[in-house]
Amino acid sequence: MQNDLKERTKKFAISIIDLVEKLPNTISGRAIGNQLVRSGTSVAANYRAASRARSDREFISKIGVVVEESDESGFWLELIGEKKWMEVSNLIKESNELTAIFVSIVMKVKSRESKK
Repeated sequence: MQNDLKERTKKFAISIIDLVEKLPNTISGRAIGNQLVRSGTSVAANYRAASRARSDREFISKIGVVVEESDESGFWLELIGEKKWMEVSNLIKESNELTAIFVSIVMKVKSRESKK
C-alpha cells in the first residue's frame, strides 16, 4: 500500500503541475496557481518523508502535514472550478480521497499508540 500511495500522490502532484500550467496568466490565476502547485506537490513530498519516519510520533506529525496540504489543494481546486477556469472535478475528488485516506491512517496509528 505504501508504494501505491507514493505513486498515487506523485501522480496527483504531476496532474496539479499540468493544470497550473494551463491557468490564466492573470494576477489571480498566477496567485492561485502558485498556492496550488505548492500544496499539491507537497502532498507527495511529505508523504515520502512520512514513509521514512523513525517513530509513530514522527509519522503522525508528517502525515498531519500531508492532510493539511491535500485539504488545502482541494480548496484551491474548488476556487478554480467555481471561477470556471477549467474542469477540475476529478482532481477535487482525488484531493478529497487522499485527505480521507491520510486522516484514516493518522487515526489508526493514534489508536495503535494509545493501546501501548
